[in-house]
Amino acid sequence: MIPNVTREIIDLGDGRSISIETGKLAKQADGSVVVQMGNAMLLATVVSARTAAPGIDFLPLTVDYREKFAAAGRFPGGFFKREARPSDTEVLTMRLVDRVLRPLFPDDYHAETQVMIQLMSHDDEVMPDALAGLAASAALSVSDIPFHTLISEVRVGRINGRLIINPSKSQLEESDIDMIIGASKDSIAMVEGEMKEISEKEMVEAIKFAHEAIKVQIAAQERLKAAAGKGEVREYEPEKNDEAIQAKVYELSYDKFFAIAQESSAKHERSEKFSAVKEEVKAAFTEEELLENGDLISKYLYKAQKEAVRNVILDLGIRLDGRKTNEIRPIWCEIDYLPGAHGSSLFTRGETQALATVTLGTSREANVIDLPTEQGEEKFYLHYNFPPFSTGEAKPLRGTSRREVGHGNLAQRALKNMIPADNPYTVRVVSDVLESNGSSSMATVCAGTLALMDAGIQMKKPVSGIAMGLISDDKTGRWAVLSDILGDEDHLGDMDFKVTGTADGITACQMDIKIEGLNYEIMEKALEQAREGRLHILGKLIEVIAEPRPEVKRHAPKIIMVTIPGAYIGALIGPGGKVIQELQKASGTTIVINEVNEQGEVEILGTSPEGIDMVLKKIDSIIFKPQVGETYKVRVIKMLDFGAVVEYVDAPGNEVLLHVSELAWERTENVTDVVNMGDEFEVKYIGIDPKTRKEKVSRKALLPRPPRDENAPQRENRGPREGGNRDNRGRDDRNSRDRGPRQDRRDDRPRENREPREPRNENNGGDAPQES
Repeated sequence: MIPNVTREIIDLGDGRSISIETGKLAKQADGSVVVQMGNAMLLATVVSARTAAPGIDFLPLTVDYREKFAAAGRFPGGFFKREARPSDTEVLTMRLVDRVLRPLFPDDYHAETQVMIQLMSHDDEVMPDALAGLAASAALSVSDIPFHTLISEVRVGRINGRLIINPSKSQLEESDIDMIIGASKDSIAMVEGEMKEISEKEMVEAIKFAHEAIKVQIAAQERLKAAAGKGEVREYEPEKNDEAIQAKVYELSYDKFFAIAQESSAKHERSEKFSAVKEEVKAAFTEEELLENGDLISKYLYKAQKEAVRNVILDLGIRLDGRKTNEIRPIWCEIDYLPGAHGSSLFTRGETQALATVTLGTSREANVIDLPTEQGEEKFYLHYNFPPFSTGEAKPLRGTSRREVGHGNLAQRALKNMIPADNPYTVRVVSDVLESNGSSSMATVCAGTLALMDAGIQMKKPVSGIAMGLISDDKTGRWAVLSDILGDEDHLGDMDFKVTGTADGITACQMDIKIEGLNYEIMEKALEQAREGRLHILGKLIEVIAEPRPEVKRHAPKIIMVTIPGAYIGALIGPGGKVIQELQKASGTTIVINEVNEQGEVEILGTSPEGIDMVLKKIDSIIFKPQVGETYKVRVIKMLDFGAVVEYVDAPGNEVLLHVSELAWERTENVTDVVNMGDEFEVKYIGIDPKTRKEKVSRKALLPRPPRDENAPQRENRGPREGGNRDNRGRDDRNSRDRGPRQDRRDDRPRENREPREPRNENNGGDAPQES
């Protein structure tokens, strides 16, 4: 059967477009679409159970996003050539979609629902995470699942002051904004991203720009839905309700909850009091009523508590811990808490505490990214841990949760642009949350800043963070923005808006809305209040450490970067890595060599200055190349009959022969008459001897030439023979000698009476004129 395909095109206004297609793939799902931009294609499907499981009073929604290696024409890395657990990038994309969709399902819809998005084809110029929200909403739009408020998500960047929708990866490298915004037609639902110190006004402008593009994408979904004929919504069993039970619960609990909420008590004390009220109310029902309607009673108790807490804030302007809406909890900080860490800090704000550590390493410790859509390394990364004891709970550890991945990524993005580009270290920050009562991710940002400065990382500027909340009442139109929210205010409130930045601007943000959306008036108020709180917290950090330590700690490794010609990389590594391995062992350092642009970038990491110095000398020795005419200090390491082998003192391992004829101006019978083993002196580098093709150095060239002895026998100056000198020693032409009468030189004695001539010693008097 030929499929009935429906397609809509979204024009981005700059020559690019996005298509949404349904009716061709995955038709057994409740809804499925293919979203394409360039060569990037995403398949989104949604399936929801027809009935809710018994006892479920929430929406069991699962959003799954996966990137197929085949989409980019690549093989999965590792031993098993198959996609395995989701990467952090995939988890972050899942969270981006989930956080927008979840609040927009009907409150009483509790059927298990699964949204699956997969990247089927990759385009290097398209970032697929910006299309995932559109794909999920479009799949829901062509299904019969109750989802009435369509949404979309876009990425917004800014290059040279110009805002761009869904920029490419190369464009994003030039951008000072990287935000993903999720929204419905009427209001903003989610914001997440990083910025390079932009103002609150600039951030709102970017969000409004993104919202206009989102409205166009939602209109395309509505047209797709109408063209596909998906108008009816399935019927589902609504939540069970009992007005009589609700009235009884409210009568027994509301005033007590209200009284507790205005007492300004600590978290555990308040929790115990709330629990006591709940037990008291349940005791007012019979066992049969509890057995039959226990879930309803618990639900109404939660609603009564939530309403009481919210009304205390809106009616009295008092928060659970007694603060005003714009007041920050008490803060105390400490650095250098862990003596063995390269950098450490404690940051405590109210009942939230984070312990941060910094570890310094070479490029070998960089975080390797190997994904279908991205390959590379991170030299700065942050890990966030949220153990159950931080909230006084006992739970099994099941590996890193999606929440931990998300909070760690937010803190990393908040700090990373403040790490200098020329920082030589790979830096790992770990935040362990030891106590939690609201905004542990922002505590991580503050603790991370302190630990980085304690470690001697020369941050451009310190960064602080704050979490803002919102309490609103649709019936009366009242609302209140809360600074530095508590855990209960996050849980019972309408917004969690985290903002990080320096004294000069915003570096990262994350906003989740639990109601249908947020208007711009509230957003602008929240951003301004967040700026005031952020600066207050920043002041507390600066009181502890105003500037980074000038150097890393004594026990922390020092890193030295050296660049050598590419031709010497092999000599430094040695056969089978022998040279570098022995050098690391002897010096107690870690040596990493990276070849960049035909140059060798050598990283030397060690705690011992002597060890680092040993490596530097070895490198100098390997790349040492003497210059003609320069003077060098040498040491005698070997004695020979015809000279001495010397080693350059500043370049150990580099040897050269100092010939006996270059030891001194005087005739040298024995080498030991002039130098001995271990002697150090200076020589002049002559260059390459054209006869021997070997390097030549001279000691005598640096010594004063002795004056001529007037009493010594003089040879008459014989001019050059016709056609030039006989040899390179400047011997005179024999024809020019005044030899006198030949008979004067003849020995007229009989041969048998002549004295025998001594044989010529080639090693002695080699420079004397040869006998005729």
